Amino acid sequence: MSPQQETAQRPASDRVARKRGRRIQEILTAAADLFGERGYDAVSIEDVADRLDVTKGSLYYYFASKDELGTAAIETLGDSWTVRLEELLASLDGSVSERLRALLHEHITIAVRDHPAALRLFLVPRDWPDEQRARIKALRRRHDRLFRDLVTEGVESGEFTVTSVDTVLQCLHASMSQAPVWCAGLSERARERAVGELADTLMMLVGVAPQR
Repeated sequence: MSPQQETAQRPASDRVARKRGRRIQEILTAAADLFGERGYDAVSIEDVADRLDVTKGSLYYYFASKDELGTAAIETLGDSWTVRLEELLASLDGSVSERLRALLHEHITIAVRDHPAALRLFLVPRDWPDEQRARIKALRRRHDRLFRDLVTEGVESGEFTVTSVDTVLQCLHASMSQAPVWCAGLSERARERAVGELADTLMMLVGVAPQR
């Protein structure tokens, strides 16, 4: 094969890979939403195919089984969500209060805007098979560590006042998990305001009053 032929084939191959990547992402997003809405046992490969308006056979081209699809959905959503929060924290300076509020705001925004149904994937791991349940728990621990480290830092520096770190974290996560329900049906402007107000309210759990 000549260098010119190789160069011509490479862009075509790249396009195919990008198209495949986009398709897989669409499948994983639809699956994550359905698992979040209905629970693992109530969702079949056929349900995911119906949501995407494709044939069941086309999904088996990418995923050999429901368990494989579920695992991939968990891994992709949990990792991408946490990476966004990790990257945000890595880019921030400022006080621990400012960093915690920014983290809360970003998490709530992702939950409300990007993955309102899929958030529930990580709330009831007991409903999943053992392998997937173990992965959900590992992802939750990684995610929780971001908030736990900031709250602990604020308590140790005297910037935060809490009853206990564990209690605060339970309240933070429980409230954020309900944000998609509270914000459902709101206009874009009202939703942005609600996200900000919820972040301010949650900061009061560590003894930080809203800045006016």
